[in-house]
Amino acid sequence: MSKTSNPEKEAFDLLVIGGGINGAGIARDAAGRGLKVLLVEKDDLANHTSSASTKLVHGGLRYLEHMEFKLVRESLIERERLLKIAPHIIWPMRFVLPHDKGLRPKWMLRLGLFLYDNLGGRKLLAPTRTVDLREAPHGSILEDRLVKGFEYSDCWVEDARLVALNCLDAKERGADIRTRTECTGLSREGELWSANLRDDAGITHVRAKQVVNAAGPWVDTVLGRALPRDNHENLRLVKGSHLIFPKLFDGDHCYIFQNKDDRIIFAIPYEREFTLVGTTDQGFDGDPSGIDISPEEAEYICDAANEYLRTDITPDQAVSSYAGVRPLYDDKAASNSTVTRDYVFELEEKDEGGANAPPILSVFGGKITTYRKLAEHALEKLGHGKTSWTIDTHLPGGDIDPMRFDAFVDDLAARYPWLPDGAALRLARAYGVRVDMILGGAQGLNDMGAHMGGDLYARELEYLVEHEFAQTADDVLWRRSKLQLHLDNAAQQRVRDWFTARNAAA
Repeated sequence: MSKTSNPEKEAFDLLVIGGGINGAGIARDAAGRGLKVLLVEKDDLANHTSSASTKLVHGGLRYLEHMEFKLVRESLIERERLLKIAPHIIWPMRFVLPHDKGLRPKWMLRLGLFLYDNLGGRKLLAPTRTVDLREAPHGSILEDRLVKGFEYSDCWVEDARLVALNCLDAKERGADIRTRTECTGLSREGELWSANLRDDAGITHVRAKQVVNAAGPWVDTVLGRALPRDNHENLRLVKGSHLIFPKLFDGDHCYIFQNKDDRIIFAIPYEREFTLVGTTDQGFDGDPSGIDISPEEAEYICDAANEYLRTDITPDQAVSSYAGVRPLYDDKAASNSTVTRDYVFELEEKDEGGANAPPILSVFGGKITTYRKLAEHALEKLGHGKTSWTIDTHLPGGDIDPMRFDAFVDDLAARYPWLPDGAALRLARAYGVRVDMILGGAQGLNDMGAHMGGDLYARELEYLVEHEFAQTADDVLWRRSKLQLHLDNAAQQRVRDWFTARNAAA
């Protein structure tokens, strides 16, 4: 089936291809400026790279070694800005960096952390301090040879929810967000781009004045469709994998471990009951869809952690894992761990004859931490002026004092005393002040619809479908939440059955 849109009536100001964090941020910023925006994503939002990160909003301490001061400074500034606009899904964490003989000397660590504390105008987050690793809690967690370390601040982020909330805000500002919709054809027709979009219903033809190619690992593929005359080999795909273990240590702090190959790995408290350990930096050549951690990567992660942890871990102890590829701009660096994490734009606004033509802006690289700034710069490159409306505008649900989040949770629990243990915190972390859109009017669990398992009820699923673009059980269990780690197989099947019934009735 094919549907053709009226080019004059339906032309969009901006077509954004890609529903990861960069595409979501650009769509939100553009919609807030009054542009008519269409975002298309061939799978679910944050289906690939943007849900496979280490889930940190951070400056990138190790990038200082590679002299990327501009990137680190911009990241540190953005760190506190994002904390302010989305304190429900972003929160402070303290990272403990042990000093180990034979690796980076103490003076280098002190200097790096001094710069880290001062480059970005830190205001909300606590400064670096020296810690005695022989004292609690570290003494019972780390190996005896580790005596001194440094504790500094960074932030945690629910990465896939960050994408969903940017798209939700874009939609509420007028953007058209279409998931499970692939751009299969892209060509210039006069002053407009013509795009073929394929979804379950068939092919739709739309027009747009400008295109942003934020397709992540597929950015060169999209460029090849739009500009087939050119050679597009701009990406270096670097695979990063993580293991999830039952909780390895108590406390809210994280560890950052130096490796003998000059890389680092993190051990991070995760989902209250687990520890997240990773990541790897492995060159990747192949289909970025549906990739998994390799046995070699799993061994690498465990071996690196075991250099520091008193109790060794093995890959078979992991309860889950995930892997993704980082679509980095290929700056020809010798090592995958040193290739730049900064973002690079490629703007094509001329046709084959050199005449002006509707532009396409392709986005390479970038970090979750700098996505908001990237969006501003992208729209500036496309001629939409210097506007910073997103700098202090809360994402949906984020109108909360980041330093008083615990009080918000306590208030929520007091207003809904019938919630199961732990549910107030989980719901507050997911939805912030919008949690009342799920709980409002309910007098007890009987008002929350069918019970899926744990503290998940049908009323929350309805909200995620109606407002956050969820269409399948995996959208909910792995991306809008991480409930798959907490629900047994029977509960997960109930969620799948609920979506099957709902979609059949639609």
